Amino acid sequence: MKKIMFLLCTCFWAGAILAQKNERPSLNLDFELLEKEQAKGWQNFGKGDYKLGLDKTDPQQGNQAAFIEYEGGESDFKAWAYEIPAIYKGKKIKLTGYVKTENVSDGFAGLWMRIDPKVAFDNMQDRGIKGTTDWQKYEIELDLDPWAAKKIVVGGLLVGKGKMWVDNLTVTIDGKTLDKAPLRDLAKAEKDIEFNSDSKITTIELDEQKIEHLKQLGLIWGFLKYHHPKIALGDYNWDAELFRILPQIIASKSSSKRDKKLTKWIKKLGKFKPGSTLKAKEPHLKIKPDLDWITSSNLAPELRAELVKVKAANRSERHYYIGLNPGVGNPDFRHETGYYLPKYPDAGYRLLALYRYWNVIQYYFPYKNLIEEDWKDVLTEFIPKFIKAEDELAYKLAVLELIGRVKDTHANIWSEEGALATYWGQNSPAVKLTFVENKALVTGYIDERWKEETGLIVGDEIVKIKGESVTELVKKHLKYTPASNYPTQLRNIARKLLRTNDSILDIEFRRAGEIKRKSVKTVSVGGLNMLERYKLRDTCFKWINEDIAYLYLGSIQNNYLPNIFSEIKDSKGLIIDLRCYPSEFVVFTLGNYLMPESTAFVRFSNGSISAPGTFTYTESLNVGTKNKNYYKGKVVILINETTQSQAEYTTMAFRVAPQATVIGSTTAAADGNISPFYLPGGIRTVISGIGIYYPDKTETQRVGIIPDIELRPTVEGVQNGRDELLEKAVEVINGKK
Repeated sequence: MKKIMFLLCTCFWAGAILAQKNERPSLNLDFELLEKEQAKGWQNFGKGDYKLGLDKTDPQQGNQAAFIEYEGGESDFKAWAYEIPAIYKGKKIKLTGYVKTENVSDGFAGLWMRIDPKVAFDNMQDRGIKGTTDWQKYEIELDLDPWAAKKIVVGGLLVGKGKMWVDNLTVTIDGKTLDKAPLRDLAKAEKDIEFNSDSKITTIELDEQKIEHLKQLGLIWGFLKYHHPKIALGDYNWDAELFRILPQIIASKSSSKRDKKLTKWIKKLGKFKPGSTLKAKEPHLKIKPDLDWITSSNLAPELRAELVKVKAANRSERHYYIGLNPGVGNPDFRHETGYYLPKYPDAGYRLLALYRYWNVIQYYFPYKNLIEEDWKDVLTEFIPKFIKAEDELAYKLAVLELIGRVKDTHANIWSEEGALATYWGQNSPAVKLTFVENKALVTGYIDERWKEETGLIVGDEIVKIKGESVTELVKKHLKYTPASNYPTQLRNIARKLLRTNDSILDIEFRRAGEIKRKSVKTVSVGGLNMLERYKLRDTCFKWINEDIAYLYLGSIQNNYLPNIFSEIKDSKGLIIDLRCYPSEFVVFTLGNYLMPESTAFVRFSNGSISAPGTFTYTESLNVGTKNKNYYKGKVVILINETTQSQAEYTTMAFRVAPQATVIGSTTAAADGNISPFYLPGGIRTVISGIGIYYPDKTETQRVGIIPDIELRPTVEGVQNGRDELLEKAVEVINGKK
């Protein structure tokens, strides 16, 4: 159920809004308060065909209980969710509630609780309720870290089929109910709300000198944010401090006057203990901090001296604005306000967006060493682009272009709405496009319900869209399509190429060598099942023939593995299809069946709180265990540009199996856990948060997983309905190369 856990972990993560004061909220954890016949304050989310509502027939207490019921069709999961502000202090938080079930199968029911962002989480997955049960009391207890917590979310969920009821929830902290639990003290940064609605900087007139001033301010503001001990304590709302110093820097008539103001600003932050950060040993060091600009930027001697002091400050691993997630080590960008409204923020907020993003990459992007240009020059280049952005669309396109310079497939704007949604188009034909031999081919349908409406068949090559050639459209979209490599950019462009705001889309396409023209009916993107391309197949397992088994990891479940490997143990070969995203995390469970012994397959790199900008390697991680009954047939793994993140990690693990061969083309080249954060205007973005490498420290980012046998689909193969990679896999297992 790795996917269920991921969705529950991400659906309620949002940019923090700095609190003005702590007030105990009025809670509705027993579902008794109604608003328009709905339980007040309760939300729901998830996928599949489920009904949710209130049931008065047999509540555990009061007038009604909430229920979730599977209605047939697609089964996945649904969850009730209630949000509680993280305004309490204490060590342990406990959720207590009552659950009743009826015929729960193919999954489980239970309570769930999460402390955002990624502080702690439990959804009873390892002890979920199944079958039919009467009202019973259940509990979840988590560690509470008031320093890191922004939000507490509780509720009930149903995974799979059946029906569940939930009622009478209670939350306690260290044994005290929330009406009596002590409130945490607000940090000084949270009390500073002067600039929460606007920066008070509407325009900035630029010239060459002011751009240089703003570059130095961006460098120093970000350096101080992650290095100064007083900022680490939460003593300063660092966004607000930017808006206070910014007018002074803009008004500076010379670099010397600018530097005097910056020196005074730094001194006012307060004194701190001097110290020296321990340097990583060379064998483990991956990236050194880029701080040479402090002494090479022609800053005034007094300013340089202050910056050097901060650089050598005594820092702890605890920081108000940044942390490393336990067990993984990817950065947690804390207390970053999203400033959701307006969607087109003022000039000060737009500059903050640039500074925030640039410094995240500068100090906490594990692949910064792969950026092929001087990242400081990018800051200079984008200052006028962000400040001169004349509307919401221009601002968001500037953000997209900046993200694109990082070349990370995980990195993008993941909150498409408003002007950006209109830019890409609100409508689309229900056609799936894929670039095959650099041609935009119809390879399927986004939503089978609208297949006949398109009038297009698999194998049609799209040549022009609204009179513009596909080649020109690709060139236009490239800089606004962030990705780790060109094949993945084409993958993402293909998904948006046919989007439009029109109800009819004029296209030219080639079929059987003949150019045809057609006006294709479009459907609202909101009305299309855009997840159809990721739809799980009915089964994850089949026999290709009597000797060769096939495993599709897009619909795998760990509990299937014992039966599958019992059935295939004497087979000639196994094809593992990773042209998908695994439905469950099977690296170590499935790996145990493939390996005769524990084998190194990966190592990571992590950043540092006390030494920002430093990345060090971990020791190698192994897959498999000593197993004389491991699978002894040939193993072939299929990959392509849709193989991304966890799928790439899984490929790395399985390719170390004896007689394993990887067939296909370069993958999406973005591996590792993601770290989300927000930019002004409510823009949600993420970065790859940890570095992923082979045990010998060979890169995977931007490179992807390089196959042993490189093979891509052909136009002819698509048109004839062939799976050429699968055919090659069979040949390899049969001893043909």
